[in-house]
Amino acid sequence: IVPGAALPWLAPLSAAAVVLLGAAVTLIGFINARRTAAVVAVDIPITDLPAALHGFTIAQISDIHVGPTIKRAYMHRIVEAVNRLGADMVAVTGDLVDGSVHELGAHVAPLAALSSRHGTFFVTGNHEYYSGAHAWVIELRRLGVQVLMNEHVVLRHDEAHLLVAGVTDYGAHHFDEAHRSDPQRSLHGAPLDAALVKVLLAHQPRSAAAAASAGFDLQLSGHTHGGQFLPWNLFVRFQQPFTSGLNRLQQLWVYTSRRSVSGRRLKSPIFGWWRRPGKRRRGPARPGPHPPYNPEALPLASCPAPTRNSKCSFPKLLRKPHPPPQIRRSAAWAPCFRWC
Repeated sequence: IVPGAALPWLAPLSAAAVVLLGAAVTLIGFINARRTAAVVAVDIPITDLPAALHGFTIAQISDIHVGPTIKRAYMHRIVEAVNRLGADMVAVTGDLVDGSVHELGAHVAPLAALSSRHGTFFVTGNHEYYSGAHAWVIELRRLGVQVLMNEHVVLRHDEAHLLVAGVTDYGAHHFDEAHRSDPQRSLHGAPLDAALVKVLLAHQPRSAAAAASAGFDLQLSGHTHGGQFLPWNLFVRFQQPFTSGLNRLQQLWVYTSRRSVSGRRLKSPIFGWWRRPGKRRRGPARPGPHPPYNPEALPLASCPAPTRNSKCSFPKLLRKPHPPPQIRRSAAWAPCFRWC
């Protein structure tokens, strides 16, 4: 018996179906990659956060991969979206490019137009090392972006101070031993103030263990693209401790962005930043804007009922009704943990 002999028409039909399906999946992936990042807000509860830092905003941009398909026009749209937020600072957490300065310098140039109160900070990702990291560090500094190479700055924000550190990519030492990633080294010369809030920019989430040991409060990362696609997303967790979203490691909050990011500010007395989600969260409509937020009127472990935020960029994106489990179990997450 010859397989398929009874159905001679099936072989060419199935072959055509496979080709069409592959083309459709490729097209969908291409369109999704080219789509300008959406704006989503995430609030981060920081223990003993100084009052002057309540509402401090960081616009995070990650994993844009400017290259053969992502060009200047896309970069320009990202910059415009970030500038509309009026953020206090901008963090670019690596994998900005897939090519040399000679090839892509003109396409990355819109970064010079980023605007925020305290400026733009950048850390290298693994793709910068594939693309000539040393040349890109020079080019980005020429554009007015502050590149943090295992070093830190202390920002004065009203009556408070915030330490922002950045490390080179986790695997940078494979390309240049002098670029070995070291969160502890990034704090060299920092003020000896136990109350100083410390934020680390690190491309890969697996810098988190060293960041927690060094005493950081928050780490912003990218790299994983949320695990990307099946079945690869099932294996990423064996290399990275977190693949997306907000997670906790000891006292350290780690946020892992899925892809290129922009954001918008919420009027909330909580330290926050914004990123693009992999999928929009949907649910039944809830009428009316979010009620005025008064932290003094809230008990420690309560929060206003989740409602639609009329100021969100896309009205169908609804609030996640509950904080993550590790926060719900603790009273320390108050006054409120909100997602937009």
